[in-house]
Amino acid sequence: MKTIKFGIIGCGFMAREFASAVARWCNLLDMNLRPEIISICNRTLSSEKINWFSDNFDSIQQITDDYRQLLANPKVDAVYCAVPHNMHSRIYCATIEAGKHLLGENPFGIDLKANEEIIKCARAHPDILVKCASQYIYYPAVQRIFQMFEQQAFGRIIEVESGFLHSSDLNPQKPINWKRMIEYNGEYGVMGDLGVHVAIASVRPGWSIENVTAICSNILPKRPDDKGRLVECPTWDNATLLSQMREPETNVSFPWTLKLGRIMPGEKNTWYLNIKGTKACARFSLKNPKSLQILDYKGGEQVWQNIDMGFETAYKTITGEVFDFGAGDAFLQMLAAFIYELDKGKALNKWSACPSMQETNYCHRLFTAALQSHKNNITVEL
Repeated sequence: MKTIKFGIIGCGFMAREFASAVARWCNLLDMNLRPEIISICNRTLSSEKINWFSDNFDSIQQITDDYRQLLANPKVDAVYCAVPHNMHSRIYCATIEAGKHLLGENPFGIDLKANEEIIKCARAHPDILVKCASQYIYYPAVQRIFQMFEQQAFGRIIEVESGFLHSSDLNPQKPINWKRMIEYNGEYGVMGDLGVHVAIASVRPGWSIENVTAICSNILPKRPDDKGRLVECPTWDNATLLSQMREPETNVSFPWTLKLGRIMPGEKNTWYLNIKGTKACARFSLKNPKSLQILDYKGGEQVWQNIDMGFETAYKTITGEVFDFGAGDAFLQMLAAFIYELDKGKALNKWSACPSMQETNYCHRLFTAALQSHKNNITVEL
């Protein structure tokens, strides 16, 4: 099996998830390429950041605090990059210009301008694969819903509700971090943090977003810093967006409600998607990740059926379908999508591809319009 040699820029929480997926590569079947981590980069080379990688991956040959040194390494074929949003444009473009394939974390730029800079750079280097990391669409229930789109099983879409909710910021004593600082996370706040992960499920079917009305909430405007002093925390904690969507093929419009929350009591890490159509409905939530609820309407009684989803994945694995699917499996499926496209030159199919630059741009335009909507208390056309 051929090997694609990866460098990692940013050795935080998500980088460890990426590395764990690399370590589990043998779980996948029918792959011609195998990822191998040979270089890691972090701004601080503390033992806390570095030792976990060096202790678990004998393949690592380079450890550096300068991403330019990693990009100059001729042995590195591809880069996984997980850095604060304000660094996306600079490091993503440098990666592409260095001739390295890129799997970058969302939202793919701190704002719309930065996102378009990355896209412009990537278009100037068409031989480089550039994709956004987002794993939630790989849950078996979501892939089944995508199949229903493919089969036009829903009939006319009546409405869509989706969201990503958790309560990670509910504690007012939680110290401020970079995701709560505009200079690092951007003006989007929670939309930049969580939005692409869930909005991608409404972008991928090809629906066009006509407009947006948004309400953003800064629930805890002050938080303690690392010394316990209260400091300004001006980012948006929660956001609710209402958009009019349109199906290009039928020219039919319908409402889409998108809810994003970092302060939502009772929610641990809830990604959900609800579709209502004239022929069928579907609803899924990470509160019960095995359960996909389907309503097929053929006249008469309206009955919801509950389907227990097993390990039914886009990219086949050694794991039997009777087993449960989890977060680490979703990340492995996302990495498989990236490697498969790198190997074959095309995605397995539309629904199982990693989010594209164009899809992230659609999300950026939505979030930019949402900021304008909230600021001026108006509905903004896209």
